[in-house]
Amino acid sequence: MNDMSRRAALPSPKGEGRPDNARPRPARSGPFGVLDIGSTKIACLIGRAESDGRLRALGFGWQKGSGIKAGGIVDLDEAERSIRAAVGAAEDQADMRLKSVVVNLSCGQPQSRLFNVQWPIDGRAVTGDDIRRVVREARARASTEGRGTIHVLPLNFASDETGGVADPRGLYCDTLTAQLHVVDAASTAIKTMTACLERCELEISAMVSAPFAAGLATLVADERELGATVIDMGGGTTTISVFAEGHLLHTAQLPIGGIHVTNDVARLLSTQVAHAERLKTLFGSCQESPDDVRELLHVPLVGEAEYQLAKVPRSALVSIIRPRLEEIFELARDRIETSGLGRAAGGRVVLTGGAAQLVGARELAAHILNRQVRLGRPFGVIGLPDAATGPNFATLIGLLAFATGDGQTMHDLDFTAETPSSAVGRIINFLKRRL
Repeated sequence: MNDMSRRAALPSPKGEGRPDNARPRPARSGPFGVLDIGSTKIACLIGRAESDGRLRALGFGWQKGSGIKAGGIVDLDEAERSIRAAVGAAEDQADMRLKSVVVNLSCGQPQSRLFNVQWPIDGRAVTGDDIRRVVREARARASTEGRGTIHVLPLNFASDETGGVADPRGLYCDTLTAQLHVVDAASTAIKTMTACLERCELEISAMVSAPFAAGLATLVADERELGATVIDMGGGTTTISVFAEGHLLHTAQLPIGGIHVTNDVARLLSTQVAHAERLKTLFGSCQESPDDVRELLHVPLVGEAEYQLAKVPRSALVSIIRPRLEEIFELARDRIETSGLGRAAGGRVVLTGGAAQLVGARELAAHILNRQVRLGRPFGVIGLPDAATGPNFATLIGLLAFATGDGQTMHDLDFTAETPSSAVGRIINFLKRRL
């Protein structure tokens, strides 16, 4: 990578950070580098947390996504170039070089499962080692051939018959019961992402489920506690996350997003994808209006001379966009219902992501989902350019929030698998993996 050159500082903030009651004080201040690898864009943010919990941007860069499909890397060379460009721009602004990043996971067909684990304590006080053993037990139960574990999130504990325990350390009991949320994904997709970042001279310090990050960026404290569902309408995928009682309870992913809307427009209006994206962005809507029939849009046709334009009523564009968004919201409704967490999710939906900005998307979602829906913009980050404060950057800002400790429980405990330090231990561990 080329030597970094000092760039002008980011513009001064134009808004305040999160509301005072929306974010706890950070467990870690940073600085941290985070990377959002999406189908349509790749964005990097370098930032830190202030003592009052607000996030501050030190450097920001983004590039059009290339070599990425449905959140997964399909062309290492193209993806490497896009990642290097985005990271390089952020490094120049922050005047620092990243060695590792927190990265989102939206590839590898991620799955979300809940586990209940009982652990014998035999009348003594619960220790941190007991909690680590419970987490490792859940990880072992969730282990499936060809799948890699991304999160093992303790939701709540029960000390004997006493439930609702947030931190059981120091409590005396015979049996410790824990409910844990496990998120995993295909190992091959994880290995490909790791290899791509290694080519960019970056290590992965943490991998975060994309819908988890979107929720951290857009939900206020009361929504996380009382129950809310976040639907993040990205370019290649739409992700769903259910929060309640302060925890992430469920995630799901749909292989459909904003780029599918663009492709529908391009195909049915016989125009180039770039022109279809422009039409969708400037004139797109899923809400019908009486004026749509009279308002004519000039559409360049594929294969025709540039000056030969077709005149298409705006109502035709609406009739293309609305069915695809209806499909997305209907699939999301089905996923929420089949998760068994419809009641826990409450009656509130937060809609975020680039496609959520289409006119009428919020009203259409409220009609199909039969819930209150609001547009979720990520809470302000001090020093972040206005261009990076929209719903399409929710995952990126949520990654920085996660890096500072938001959404994580028991920060003082390391839940990663233990690595044997002795030669004998390493040999035993090697044999266990091979046999």
